[in-house]
Amino acid sequence: MEELITYVGLDVHKDTIAVALADGGKRGEAREHGIIVHTFSALAKLAAKLARGGRELRFCCEGGHAATAYSGS
Repeated sequence: MEELITYVGLDVHKDTIAVALADGGKRGEAREHGIIVHTFSALAKLAAKLARGGRELRFCCEGGHAATAYSGS
């Protein structure tokens, strides 16, 4: 069975988080998903929605002077 991976890019700001997505694979192109409010509950709701169907999510977060990568399912 093929592993389904979605890469989630997060550009963090004081009040909002801009979200971009890319599907795993050699030709997965990034696309803008939208903007959410900068709260834990909004991020948790987004992650739950994106993980439907058993997709593995891999996060990359840019904010301030440092970048951080997260991986989880």
